Amino acid sequence: MDANLRFWRAEGQSFFQRFLLWADVLDPLLLLKSSDEIRRTRLLLQNSGKALSEPIQNDQTKQAFLLSLSSVHPDTDKIIPVLFRPPGNLNSKFIFAYNLSFLQFAFHTYTTGFTLLNGNGTTKAEEYSFQQKQILYSLGAISYAACIGALPLVFMNRYTLKSSLTQLVVRKLLPAPLLGLMSAFTVAVVRSPEFENGIEVMDRNGKVVGLSQKAGEKAVKETALSRAVLFGTTFFLPTVLTHFVERAKLAKTPHALASVRMLMITSVLAGMLPVSLSMFPQCGEIKRADLEPEILASTDETELFYNRGI
Repeated sequence: MDANLRFWRAEGQSFFQRFLLWADVLDPLLLLKSSDEIRRTRLLLQNSGKALSEPIQNDQTKQAFLLSLSSVHPDTDKIIPVLFRPPGNLNSKFIFAYNLSFLQFAFHTYTTGFTLLNGNGTTKAEEYSFQQKQILYSLGAISYAACIGALPLVFMNRYTLKSSLTQLVVRKLLPAPLLGLMSAFTVAVVRSPEFENGIEVMDRNGKVVGLSQKAGEKAVKETALSRAVLFGTTFFLPTVLTHFVERAKLAKTPHALASVRMLMITSVLAGMLPVSLSMFPQCGEIKRADLEPEILASTDETELFYNRGI
């Protein structure tokens, strides 16, 4: 089992523990670390070979794990590109202007890239066909999500629906659930090979006991739900709060109102990101009885583990 997953198993048993860990992992200063420093840190953690059975007391060791969690994929052992690491989240800038068609396309392109680089990396399939399928799925998901997101505005403008009720529904109420739904949809489509081909499941000692489609389905469902909660809430709360600011006339000019909305989006996203990431364990657990017959026959463990991905 990878050092990152061992750490999550030992330190991330409860929602509160995971929330505090993600708050540290999302530190933007971790993006400044060089690739050489990340590799040295990983080598140090891997060579330690210690099974984490109790919380880490050594601050230096914990900082090494935080750097590893924020920068390295636990399945492939590869360093994640800076913009697609959890601390490098850029979504507040896209959400701020999500009603613009181009920004919708940019938003879903970024989140799809983030999903591809942070999903479970143990899916077994012919490399070329697997990559080709993922590219096609990703392009399809981006195009579909961007079109669906823009459809209400296009429909309203096409049929010149300018009533106050229509404006309220299309511009204020509809975007949040639609963004949450499309975010979950892109996760499900992009990571569909995980429940089509299965992902690796491990016993408590880290030994791989087989590939499971059911574990892959569970991992994708949990990630899709957390993504829907993240972006649905991040769009909905600032819209509601901005409405009250506007009604109270606290912002005197459109520029001031836009600045207030941007501040609210950034603040809500900063709070909701660790919350959504903490909803489910990173080192996921699945009962042996819920797995495929071939895996049941290969182990006596009652619970098995897998990398959920982000």
